[in-house]
Amino acid sequence: MSTRQPEHPINPLFAERWSPRAFSGEPITRQQLDSLLEAARWAPSAYNAQPWRFLYALRGSAEWDTFLDLLLPFNQRWAANASALLFVLSKRSFVAPGKEQPAPFPSHAFDTGAAWANLAHQAAHDGLVSHAMGGFDGARARVALEVPEDYEFQAAVAIGHLASPDTLPEDLRKREQPSLREPLRKLAAEGRFNSDIL
Repeated sequence: MSTRQPEHPINPLFAERWSPRAFSGEPITRQQLDSLLEAARWAPSAYNAQPWRFLYALRGSAEWDTFLDLLLPFNQRWAANASALLFVLSKRSFVAPGKEQPAPFPSHAFDTGAAWANLAHQAAHDGLVSHAMGGFDGARARVALEVPEDYEFQAAVAIGHLASPDTLPEDLRKREQPSLREPLRKLAAEGRFNSDIL
């Protein structure tokens, strides 16, 4: 996007990917979704524990209404036009190499975030758009989707084809543009933590 200008050379995909809310409702195939999940599968992971899990429903499937209903009403308004809805979960425990009993896995959310990033960038590469959200009812989702207690909900994700902002409710149209990022000098410091990155 022209409003996003990297400060240093990077693959254009990183700056061009963004999280719109305007979806066309055009379906995606199971094969298209599998490609996104395959990209997520290859994320880096401590001890190769791979704590990420994805539950999904394709538009028009028997599970679609259940998944949509688990989102908060604000997100239902626009996510109803997505092609797929996912819930991203992470496993809180793992069995370390050489051990027999599971132990807490401190980086389960960190690793799962890497898997989500892979999925989001593969979607952008494939000409699709994705939007992760925290606005869902996790307690209801745990029951409805039969998620064991050892798994933590990280996000819900809408995936599909980009539509015109004019398809959105009026209050969301102004927000339908790529967000900018803080300058790198506010995010990274050599050596010790300092006031520049507070």
